Amino acid sequence: MNVRRRIEEEERARLSPWACRSADSRGRQRPATPDDTRTVFQRDRDRIIHSRAFRRLKDKTQVFVAPQGAHVRTRLTHTLEVSQIARTIARGLMLNEDLTEAVALGHDLGHTPFGHAGERVLNEEHPGGFRHNEQSLRVVDELEGGVGLNLTFEVRDGIVHHTGPVPAATLEGRLIHLADRIAYVNHDLDDAIRGGVLTEADVPKPLLEVLGRTPGERIGRLVEDVLTTSLGRPVVEQSPAMAQAMEELRQFLFAHVYVGSRAKREEGRAQMLVRSLYRYYTEHPEEPPGSGGPQAVLDYVAGMTDRFAIASFRRLFLPEEWRPDE
Repeated sequence: MNVRRRIEEEERARLSPWACRSADSRGRQRPATPDDTRTVFQRDRDRIIHSRAFRRLKDKTQVFVAPQGAHVRTRLTHTLEVSQIARTIARGLMLNEDLTEAVALGHDLGHTPFGHAGERVLNEEHPGGFRHNEQSLRVVDELEGGVGLNLTFEVRDGIVHHTGPVPAATLEGRLIHLADRIAYVNHDLDDAIRGGVLTEADVPKPLLEVLGRTPGERIGRLVEDVLTTSLGRPVVEQSPAMAQAMEELRQFLFAHVYVGSRAKREEGRAQMLVRSLYRYYTEHPEEPPGSGGPQAVLDYVAGMTDRFAIASFRRLFLPEEWRPDE
């Protein structure tokens, strides 16, 4: 029995009229023989999970640079939380969960070491700038394995449009933009409180009353609000009241956590490190990846994990220990 065809038939009968069905995908960049057991979006999800870029996310900063605690989020745990939130919403709205999951798992593959601190440096240094969503698309289109992952249009579109002014072409892709924000405002607040940067008493009480006092309460209320607001409509959106509360929490985090907090003091050093690596490889074309030009240098530095970037900086710029002959 062809399992893929059975799944495609189930999708046609079960999913919302506004969902993207696997059989209706606009296809891949390069032709590929259909799989008998998985739909195109299931295959995309699996290709992302098994990629090297996905594994590197475990050693990349989410918000807090060089944390000591084992429970502080990384770029990988953030990605998994986005996926969980997005799948819950997709199931409630009868959208395509496999497409949703694939986009969620791939949306941050192009992120730099040291989070947005590294992104800002590469945006300043590289001709034409740098945006992590565009780099994520470049990873899946070209860099992974040297030839890219050959993903479907819908997954690629959702990845590149998970942030920025242009909405994704599918509701599943648009959902990731919202799930990403729901995830990071909640886990960044949780990490800040857990790390002693904030206390619950610091957070404006009206926000806690609307959103909830615990991470579970906040995620539950935000997800339920999206479902209530969007069900039976060709949209994925929040109610005005909940959208305003979440934006106020986001602005609170910018003022008290994202800029100038004790846990962010290492950002300056991280930026100096990333800037030094980019300039070094650009100025030394005799060394790979410098021989590939500025784009190759950008790809190389952006793909580094935090630990690899630190080790590279140490090797290039710090004196090595040595012992004189005795």
